[in-house]
Formats: sequence, structure tokens, C-alpha cells
Amino acid sequence: MFVSDAPRTAAILHADLDAFYASVEQRDDPRLRHRPIAVGGGVVLAASYEAKRCGVKTAMSGREARMLCPDLIEVRPRFDAYVEASRAVFDLFHRTTPQVQGVSIDEAFLDVAGLHRIDVPPVDIAARLRAQVRDEVGLPITVGVARTPFLAKVASRVAKPDGLLLVPPDGEEAFLHPLPLEQLWGVGDVTARKLHGYGLVTAGDVASLPEQVLAGALGRAAGRHLFAVVHGRTPERVVTGRARGSIGAQRAIGRGPHSPEFVRAALLGLVDRVCRRMRKAHRTAGTVVLRLRFDDYTRATRSRSFLHNTTSGADVAAAAVALLDSAELLIRERGVTLVGIALTRLGSDAVVQPVLPLDGPDLGQLDAAMDAVSSRFGKGALVRGSLLRAGEGFAVPQLPD
Repeated sequence: MFVSDAPRTAAILHADLDAFYASVEQRDDPRLRHRPIAVGGGVVLAASYEAKRCGVKTAMSGREARMLCPDLIEVRPRFDAYVEASRAVFDLFHRTTPQVQGVSIDEAFLDVAGLHRIDVPPVDIAARLRAQVRDEVGLPITVGVARTPFLAKVASRVAKPDGLLLVPPDGEEAFLHPLPLEQLWGVGDVTARKLHGYGLVTAGDVASLPEQVLAGALGRAAGRHLFAVVHGRTPERVVTGRARGSIGAQRAIGRGPHSPEFVRAALLGLVDRVCRRMRKAHRTAGTVVLRLRFDDYTRATRSRSFLHNTTSGADVAAAAVALLDSAELLIRERGVTLVGIALTRLGSDAVVQPVLPLDGPDLGQLDAAMDAVSSRFGKGALVRGSLLRAGEGFAVPQLPD
């Protein structure tokens, strides 16, 4: 039974652009419309719904995708176009309500509860927003409307593509409980397989169990969270005004074999990008996180923290390379298809603990000079020598700066 002391209104929107990268390509090139396309180079970064119907999925190798869909059209990504489209859509979000929580470059939560006296009902706001995105930006978008962000997210998943779905507060159980576990936000393949092993298939199956049983099967934290999810006890408000917790980028390098020098060069190219973004945002980094994906689609994460936050590209590069070296055995055994870097524990550059330059040049001045060149002549004006042959690849953007 869903219980809440607050007024039960469905006023949270989850707006999610459909097959975002692929939709931008189809918008900008009429020859690609209604055709199966995959955006990427060696690895599928995004697939149109025409390609998805053939079984093409994100993170699949280009070879696998072509086997599933012989008519597939492969398109190289244009990240500047995607960032521009994302900014245009987020402008519409902020024109709708100041309560916007960005989730990624192509999705956000909007809280429209405060508009109930001055605007139309939330589901009509959602319909208007969809029309604005279509007419002003030229992209399809799906919107779920519900009492909580979690339910709104699940509603948009069910409504895709190019749909609108309202989950009324008195219909939450009827909507949620018949859904397969894989539709629940936060239930990944591993958790789903574990639950299937107990004969649990739907959200309703899980809702029939006591919390202690779920905690025993999944662990205390995961069991408690899933129990709250299937009983509608997730937070009811969006989170706004929070400073970004990380700055990152990743590069899909496809199936190998890849030489260690190639992987290292790809990583250092990403380091240069995220450090430029960090300094442009006047932030400092406390921790460097390395992310790897392997040929078998498994992942690994390594991290290293600094004694004091830094803005130095050399410091970040040294930490990233050390983390990569620590994963050398895994890379040899499994083969790597994606490398990523993230800077976390971000702080303000208004207060930076300086380090005495006891040896060598002032690398802070070098970073500043490189940033100035990139700002004036473009980010491609300066490139590491190791990337001249390998190329910078595709550094997947996150939320627009």
C-alpha cells in the first residue's frame, strides 16, 4: 500500500530525449530519417529505433551490429552538435520551471508542483514541453509524469519512444507491479538475474516479500532500497542547485588488440580534456577515477586521491597513468574497449594549497598558457604528439557546461 503524508500529486516530469545522438543525425541529414543508423566508430554509442528493432544496442561492437542489421548505416559522432542540441533543450526545461535536475546530456527531472496556481496541470505541461522540443529543436522526447522522480523515470521508459505517460497517485501499484524487474530504475542485469534465481519476475513479486528477505538476498542496503522502490517510498522531490560532483569523459576504442602505448595515449587525451574543463569551471580535483570496459562487457574502476586538491594537468596525468598501470593484468587478460577518466571531490580554485616548485618548470603557468591557446584557437590547436596517429577519438560529453 502506498502511503504518504504529503499531498499526493503527480507533478514530477522525467524528460528523456529519444536515441539522442542518432536523432540529432537524422534531424540534420534527411537521408538518414527512418533508416537504421548507429553512431560511433568501432563501438555503437547510440542507435536509432530502426536499428534497435534489429537488436542493435549501445556498447555493441560495430561488427556485431552489422551482423544483426546488414542495412545499418554507421555515422561518426559530432559531439559539438549534440552539446548544442542539449543546451537548446535544457533552455526549454528552464523556461518551463526553475526546478530542473539534469541527469545527463539528454535527460532531466522537472518539478512543476509550484506551478499549480499559474499554469495548466502537469500532464498538459508535459505535452506542451514535448511539442516545444519537437518544434523548436526538432527532436523527439518522451516524458513520464508521476509523484516521484523514480516513478516518472520508469514511466518514461515504458512510454518510449516519443511518448507521454501519466502515473496517477491512485494508480501507482497498478502501473508498477506488473512491470518486469528490468524496467525498474537501478535494477541492473546482475541484480535481475539474482532475483530471477529466486523465481521473482515482476515488481509485484518483489513487493510481496518482507524487507528482511530482500536484505538477505541482496544485502542490507540493496534490499532496503528495492523494498522502498516497489512500495513507492522513494524521495518525492528533485535535487536542484547542487554543484556538479565530477567532471569526466570517456573514449570508446573498439575491440583490440590495442598496444599499451595506444591505450595510454587515449587516456592522456581524455586527461587533457577534463583538466581544461575543470580549470574553465574554476574547480580543483581531489580524486582521479579511471574507468575501463573490457571485451566481455565487464567493467573495472580504480581511483587515487591527492593530499591536496589540484588544478595541475601533470598531477592528474601522473595519477591516471599509475591507475592504468595497476590494471595492466586485467587489460591483458580481457582486452579493453573503453577508457574513461573522471575528476571527483571537486572544490573551488579560490583556495588552492600551493606546492613549492623545488624542481623543474612551473607547470601551472604551462597549463594556463595551453588553456589560453585552446580558448583562442580551438581545443584542437594543441594535441599531444602521441595522439597524432591514434587520433583523439570520441570523448563522450556529459551535461553541458
